[in-house]
Amino acid sequence: MKTILITGGAGFIGSHIVRFFVNKYPHYRIVNLDALTYAGNLENLRDVEDKPNYEFVKADISFDKEIMPLFEKYRFDGVIHLAAESHVDRSISNPMEFIITNIIGTVNLLNAARHIWKDQPEGKLFYHISTDEVYGSLGEEGYFTENTPYDPRSPYSASKASSDHLVRAYYHTFNLPIVISNCSNNYGGNQFPEKLIPLFIHNIRNNKPLPVYGKGENVRDWLFVEDHTAAIDLIFHKGKTGETYNIGGNNEWRNIDLIKLLCRIMDGKLGRAEGTSEKLITYVKDRAGHDLRYAIDSGKLQHELGWSPSVDFEKGLHKTVDWYLANEEWLNNVTSGDYKKYYEEQYLKR
Repeated sequence: MKTILITGGAGFIGSHIVRFFVNKYPHYRIVNLDALTYAGNLENLRDVEDKPNYEFVKADISFDKEIMPLFEKYRFDGVIHLAAESHVDRSISNPMEFIITNIIGTVNLLNAARHIWKDQPEGKLFYHISTDEVYGSLGEEGYFTENTPYDPRSPYSASKASSDHLVRAYYHTFNLPIVISNCSNNYGGNQFPEKLIPLFIHNIRNNKPLPVYGKGENVRDWLFVEDHTAAIDLIFHKGKTGETYNIGGNNEWRNIDLIKLLCRIMDGKLGRAEGTSEKLITYVKDRAGHDLRYAIDSGKLQHELGWSPSVDFEKGLHKTVDWYLANEEWLNNVTSGDYKKYYEEQYLKR
């Protein structure tokens, strides 16, 4: 039985990966490591928490004294590393948290993997999940490829760029078997409502303002989280060691256009007159260092491994809205902080 460590597995993307691997690979033991900070929520994984091949460990990758013993105990065959501070606004207000988690935390994992695999690296893999934001900002044309020079513009993207470089350095210097992927903006269920889509769904439902940076002209490429999960599965099992793969949704939208589409969808589902939710849009001062456009060229992943995005953005957005409207309790727990009680009840009182 292979033992796979998934870091950040109680978060948005991580919980989708954990669920997918637990269900698809019953012969794998999946260990979910998460520090359960504000975005980590074990309620995301209620449906798999009692599966025999799933185990949760509460630990912080920033502390090597917590990480090395786990590698000694479990002798992991693979690592899928998603644990990260990921919100740009938070990185502007508190850069050090991002430096500690995204850089030092990644190095702690690399050191532990190197130590455990030093005598038998065959069949092992350290898979590092990163972001398209490391590439900086695009103009109106062109796409990020795996060869695009790094040009991070925020403390968040700079910390992720640094972790990418360190992962590659361990491959070249220590022959650690690694692979990296850089993805575009993800959306879907279970996303913490500091990010645009769940935040605006929540605000529209509660008739709160919809704060739009600048004129809303920034462009993002949106990737449905289940498509991202399928890509990660493929890269983990068939990707070439030492390589980087870009994952994009081929769904470029200006923020303001996306928000207006979301308003129309919400008006329809809530039985409101069309145009009602658009009145909540409020333009605010643009974010410092706000990149104009991101767009991913996934050609390498498509041609070499046969992956392609399968979910049309508007259909995916309808599916996402339906999830949040059907899971109002989850959203209320997250926004109130009550989700933390679930960990205490499930794990500390057993």
